[in-house]
Amino acid sequence: MSAPIETRLSNGMLARIDEDRWQQGAYQLVVDGTPQSHVDLDDPGRLFFEYVQRIGHVIDEWGDPGQPMTAVHLGAGAMTLPRYIHATRPGSRQQVVELERDLVDFVREHLPLPRGASIRVRYGDARATLAQLPAGLTGAVDLVVVDVFGGARIPAHVTSVEFYESVRALLAPNGIVCVNVADGPGLAFARSQAATLQYVFSDVVALAESGVLKSRRFGNVVMAAGIDELPTAWLPRLLARGPHPASVLGGDALTKWVAGAPVVSDQTAVASPPPSKSVFTTR
Repeated sequence: MSAPIETRLSNGMLARIDEDRWQQGAYQLVVDGTPQSHVDLDDPGRLFFEYVQRIGHVIDEWGDPGQPMTAVHLGAGAMTLPRYIHATRPGSRQQVVELERDLVDFVREHLPLPRGASIRVRYGDARATLAQLPAGLTGAVDLVVVDVFGGARIPAHVTSVEFYESVRALLAPNGIVCVNVADGPGLAFARSQAATLQYVFSDVVALAESGVLKSRRFGNVVMAAGIDELPTAWLPRLLARGPHPASVLGGDALTKWVAGAPVVSDQTAVASPPPSKSVFTTR
């Protein structure tokens, strides 16, 4: 196994690419000790991280299998999901928004994107850059993925009604948004994000490992929201796809889970809680 490749980013954080010791052709991007992305260059359709697999299942449910989509990704990492969409939905058009240009340069140099992929990278703050996207994308985007982290926390300004309304404006009538939410026991932050998405969108579902949704440990909750009502067949299919043990909440079950959590505005927004150092840190 080759030695890790490292670079110091302009924000002072250390980025490292590790070769997967178990899977030839696969690599992990680690930023300041926190695993950010896993990429299989030989098989971009293979997803490794649990929450990324759940987002992949939502992507699979949209439209017809293999149908090209227009996607916007807020947060780049190693561009695992743009690679996945290119592999599973050839001909898709994708925009990626990332604050750290030197991180993207590092990834592109050592984990190059597939040839012929229509993936345009734009640099800047996720929320500010939404207003700078081409006007033709307004009302025409099939998928927006919100996976924005500053270190190990989600910044407050990408958690509010005002932010999600700007995301909603991009979506086509059958469009969906997938949000990666990290939270710990009690899930106060995740529940407030669900309440906020319910306020902005017509339909919302939450997907996670069962122990996370039962507030037993820190983890990721993936929320999918539709500008229109999501197909009822999605819930059992998403549950069956795993990874297991899995829970999928929608409709009355999600409303009960939210249980009166506050809707977040720009005035009340806070960053997600920090995980303990033992949760995501790798040596």
